[in-house]
Amino acid sequence: MFDLVNRKKRIVQVILGLAVLPFMFWGVESYRSDGGEGYVAIVEGEEISRREYEQALRDHHERMRAMLGANFDSAMLDNFEVRNSVLERLIQQRLLHQEAVKNGFVVLDSQLIKTIQDVQAFQKNNKFSKQQYEELLRNQGLTPAVFESRVRQELLLQQLLDGYSEYAITPRTTAEKVHYLSQVRREISQSKIAPNQFLSQVVPEAEDISAYYEQHKTDFDLPERAKVEYLVLSLDKVAKNETVSDEAIDTYFSEHQSEFGQSEERKASHILISVSADASEEEKQIARNNAEKILEQVIQSPDQFAEVAKEHSDDPGSAMRGGDLGFFSRGVMVKSFEDKIFSMQPDEISDIVETDFGLHIIKLTAIKEERHPELEDVREQIENKLKLEMVESVFGEIAEDFSNAVYEQGESLQAAAEKFELTVEKSDWITRGSVEPDILSNENLLASIFSDDVISNNRNTEAIEVNPDTFVSARISEYMPATAQPLTAVKDEIVEILKKKMAESMAAAEGQAKLARLQAGEVLDDVTWSDDQLISYMQPEGLDHETLRTIFRAETDELPVYTGAVNPEGEFNLIRISKVIEPEPVDKVTLEKFTKQLQQMITQEEISSYLAAIRQQYDVKIKQNSF
Repeated sequence: MFDLVNRKKRIVQVILGLAVLPFMFWGVESYRSDGGEGYVAIVEGEEISRREYEQALRDHHERMRAMLGANFDSAMLDNFEVRNSVLERLIQQRLLHQEAVKNGFVVLDSQLIKTIQDVQAFQKNNKFSKQQYEELLRNQGLTPAVFESRVRQELLLQQLLDGYSEYAITPRTTAEKVHYLSQVRREISQSKIAPNQFLSQVVPEAEDISAYYEQHKTDFDLPERAKVEYLVLSLDKVAKNETVSDEAIDTYFSEHQSEFGQSEERKASHILISVSADASEEEKQIARNNAEKILEQVIQSPDQFAEVAKEHSDDPGSAMRGGDLGFFSRGVMVKSFEDKIFSMQPDEISDIVETDFGLHIIKLTAIKEERHPELEDVREQIENKLKLEMVESVFGEIAEDFSNAVYEQGESLQAAAEKFELTVEKSDWITRGSVEPDILSNENLLASIFSDDVISNNRNTEAIEVNPDTFVSARISEYMPATAQPLTAVKDEIVEILKKKMAESMAAAEGQAKLARLQAGEVLDDVTWSDDQLISYMQPEGLDHETLRTIFRAETDELPVYTGAVNPEGEFNLIRISKVIEPEPVDKVTLEKFTKQLQQMITQEEISSYLAAIRQQYDVKIKQNSF
């Protein structure tokens, strides 16, 4: 993904929250104390604290809010996949740090100092300002020592990954072949033989039905089920019962003005014509000529800017969004790019702007003015924040008391409900694999609910942390054990399964027979072909991958050519290839651009493989009930 931040500056800006980036490094050590809350994972003996994990979740939440703006919905982040991906990023960061240390990478103090001093946000009158540096860190809740430790870690990990990101090589012949395959098109028509037409012709034998039942008997078992009562204790619920004075709210607002103001932000789109700073004069001139042609095109048709960006921009991250870079404030982008944007008017299109990344054509699409809200606008926000702060320091003790209460009075949840001012909630039937309601879908909670002790002795489960700072205890109110269904109960279901399999086999057999006759040169009157359509690897027109591969594997020396494949719906797809449309010869600039994109893809694959490999080499333990 392309970003306009200078490579070294980005390291610092990631931690400051000045840029939105998709990668993984969010600090080796938490800048908040662990508070005794424990850990979520151990990587080669090194703990990832729960506090750090929760901070990473909040960081991810804020990055997505900044990226999506009005389209942001916090509910979409409240699921296992997101929480797991955040934890995996922290684990990957630890693994890479272990690898960097193991392989002898070091960051010199001089390198660290230069990196920090080069950050524009820390400069005043183009010189590093210690006062401005410390003020910015303080506003972010960081000390120089912790911040510098994080930057050092970032530089260390960057050295480790430079071998992949800086030296990826794609041979010219490989790029040419892949480019050819991405552009060549074939004209095809299809005739599908559907299994449904054979269903009326097939009747499974009794012995086949019995044999299938015996081989798949457990597939038809009714799983054990339970209805449960449960209590939910969370930091938010406890905080809601606290009271905050108006005086405390007023004081907080007056002392934290910077938290509520918003500096001016601008939203822009751009088209990048990539050219490296060390390119030859000839290459630079070719890029500029290309940029001038594109600039002329968007000036003549400014409403087509997004379409032109999708087609011509060398920034793969923003090109797919029509060049959209989202909203950003000063200090995020490289200076020449930023200066131009903050001098433009809405809907204005810039002339060509040159940076180390290449040539840019920019369109300013929106402006968010600087604002300073009144106290009443943020009163509720402050009140909730203060309530959480009042409870955070003691919530661990409250959770421990809750855990003791549901255990010591294990025959009922009512006493704990009264003590902690909670409501006993009830579920419908759930199983070990239930995903609804979400609060009960935690794997460890479900395992506890269906444990022998809870079932046999009708006791409460232990208090299990199902989300950060959210604990649940449940007890079974009704229980149904797993039940094997007799053949008579599932016979009709098995018959339908077998009929479908038999019909698919008949469709494939008929398809292969017709394909052989077509390939032998026969003309089949009973085959009705669809309209011709052009397909390619880039535009498959709804074809599945295996069918697409079958089409492009077919020899096309003499046309028409016939081939066929079974698609995911079980249909046999007869295919007639009537024309091959060769791509235009690729010019040097286009091939170079394609080669760079291919290198990026290969680099990402190599990094993913590398991360998977080192994950197998180190001891990684994820604590149960982590999320």
